[in-house]
Amino acid sequence: MRGRAVGERPNGGSRRASSPSGRLLWMGLAAPGAIWLVILFVVPFYVMLAVAAGKVNAFFQTAVPVWNPLGWSGANFASVWSDLYSAQAVRTVVYTGLATVISFAIAFPVAYFVTRFSGRRKTFFLVVLIAPFWVSYMMRMLAWIDLLQQNGYVNKALAFFHLPGSSTNWLGGDAVTVVLGLVYGYIPYLIIVLYAGLDRIDPSLLEAARDLGLGKARTFWHVTLRLSKPTLLAGAFLTVLPMLGDYFTNQLLSGAPGNTMIGNSIEGDLTLPGASGQGAALALLLLVVLLIPMVFYAVSTARASRENI
Repeated sequence: MRGRAVGERPNGGSRRASSPSGRLLWMGLAAPGAIWLVILFVVPFYVMLAVAAGKVNAFFQTAVPVWNPLGWSGANFASVWSDLYSAQAVRTVVYTGLATVISFAIAFPVAYFVTRFSGRRKTFFLVVLIAPFWVSYMMRMLAWIDLLQQNGYVNKALAFFHLPGSSTNWLGGDAVTVVLGLVYGYIPYLIIVLYAGLDRIDPSLLEAARDLGLGKARTFWHVTLRLSKPTLLAGAFLTVLPMLGDYFTNQLLSGAPGNTMIGNSIEGDLTLPGASGQGAALALLLLVVLLIPMVFYAVSTARASRENI
């Protein structure tokens, strides 16, 4: 019996896949996604570059995009470069870091409970976890105003139980309000991601660890956490990246100049006459900074996939 060449599939599968008709089939299947990506990402990204490296109409104070890369200018990038090291940028990192830690402290136990201990009520808990996605982010933030305003339910509850802080103006520029608002806004996404990752862990691996003499705590530490590392990274990026560019939460729940984040600076530049180019440049610089951890995540995920093969 003759052996097949390395990489050859049975029944000539490799030949069919590399045939012109096979290539056309895969190109046709990939075409809608590629077109969608070009229209909704590549083209807007190039427009931002043209605005950031463009000019300003001196009379109307509007941005004048420069479509030819040979005519681009780096003046807007140079003027906003210092914003990445400003107090707003530091405040953004601090707020995002605190919100991420609090989100993980809440989301991981919830996802772990639903995955391992919910039993027959897992469907009910999943519906409860998905329910926040049925309400828009703006409506959920507006609901916080009713809770945190001067005569809101939070102060009423504190007064009812005779606890201190019943007269606190939570919406008067309190940093705690901004951090908790970020947690409230993005924690549903984190819980769903963590649940999906924990649910894919084979229970037989946990049983094997217990049979080998590991206790519950060591099994959780050495097996569950190690296998859920890609999920933890994915959840972190899914929450951290939008938090870093968030401006609506701060603007709605605080609005104080002392709590502004870098997203507020970008939003302010885009609405200020003559500063659209600076806002676009700052957004692009922030994107470049965020590409570093994104590349690290992609490399780590690819390495973990190769190790699991």
